[in-house]
Amino acid sequence: MAVPGARARGWAAAAKTAQRRRRVEDAGASPSPEMASRRAALYVHWPYCEKRCSYCNFNKYIPRGVQEAAMRNCLVTEAQTLLQLSGVRRVESVFFGGGTPSLASPHTVSAVLEAVARTAHLPADSEVTLEANPTSASGSRLAAFGAAGVNRLSIGLQLSLERGTALFAQVQQGALPAPDPELAAEMYQKGRAVLREAGFRQYEVSNFARNGALSTHNWTYWQCGQYLGVGPGAHGRFMLQGTGSHTREARIQTLEPDNWMKEVMLSGHGTRKRVPLGKLELLEEVLAMGLRTDVGITHQHWQQFEPQLTLNDVFGASEEVKLLLEQGLLLLDDRGLRCSWEGLAVLDSLLLTLLPRLQEAWQQGTPSLVPGG
Repeated sequence: MAVPGARARGWAAAAKTAQRRRRVEDAGASPSPEMASRRAALYVHWPYCEKRCSYCNFNKYIPRGVQEAAMRNCLVTEAQTLLQLSGVRRVESVFFGGGTPSLASPHTVSAVLEAVARTAHLPADSEVTLEANPTSASGSRLAAFGAAGVNRLSIGLQLSLERGTALFAQVQQGALPAPDPELAAEMYQKGRAVLREAGFRQYEVSNFARNGALSTHNWTYWQCGQYLGVGPGAHGRFMLQGTGSHTREARIQTLEPDNWMKEVMLSGHGTRKRVPLGKLELLEEVLAMGLRTDVGITHQHWQQFEPQLTLNDVFGASEEVKLLLEQGLLLLDDRGLRCSWEGLAVLDSLLLTLLPRLQEAWQQGTPSLVPGG
């Protein structure tokens, strides 16, 4: 188990070498919006699991035998290719998801981190998360992941019924009872109250943290920052550099691992679908994702994406929005637009009012959108 530690030191050495190179490249360059946009989070998808859980609808496969060296090489290649295509110079966080990435070897984790550090700046204190199934990760194995560079574990809890799963089919067929929505809502409220009393901050609809231990990686999603998706079925959102375009793309990588690996070996990446995000689409994401957090959308954050049409322009004169403000579900003030503690629990219903209002305001005006990084 001592080898992964050496690889972690290899990550640090790769980072120092790359940092020296970038200092030379950036010498004399002045800060600019373009430079500020050249940062992103990185998601890495490990597609394999030991079994197919009835409640899970993620992209996962039960392999007869995993060619981990080939998968590792392709993850490294695609990470480097997408970093180069995006022009991202600083990676704020890395998240290994799946599937069950704790089934991968620590060597695979360290190899990806080293590749990222060679291609972009990966600070030594970057958040590096590994999704882990406690039954497939012993204490010694977790220690090896820690030595490889992992400093945060993600152990999720699913209380939602997902379409396309065996559990969903059983409920549809009447073999199992459907969850009672009123009971589920009551349990959610009870859980929120218990966690708040225990000193946890609900910083997002379904995320709680104590002592400031927020997820840097997920915060990037909710703030509509750039993120690169590496691995079979991974999703990403970033702007291509060097094309003269300021349009952000939504990208989806090829789902099936063997086909994805063939594409990576052929062209350096396995992107199956590229969808340019329109100006209104991006603002809709800023609204829907930002309101998931307790901070909401500050005026400064909104202006990064839309410098002309303010939050007050969009929502200030709406009678429907005023009603939500009077009911104490929303707040619109000098800080920006956000949900109250009560409003956060019913965000989906609030968006039914807010999104049409944004669409209407957009159609009435012709603002100039500047996609944020």
